[in-house]
Amino acid sequence: MVKVYLSRKGVPFTEHNVSLDDEATKFLLAAGYSSTPVTFIGEQQVVGYKPKDIDAALAAAGA
Repeated sequence: MVKVYLSRKGVPFTEHNVSLDDEATKFLLAAGYSSTPVTFIGEQQVVGYKPKDIDAALAAAGA
């Protein structure tokens, strides 16, 4: 859902699939998360699909 939401808003993003990418898994765990989705926007992280939080993080990042 996050990918669809960002795509519809025209926001570029990079997806890292923790099921297929060990480095992505290590990064996620090092950041203190063990489940997905986690969306990293600037200095903020949004856990889960929360459009209002995503929009707030995008605004804070100047996107």
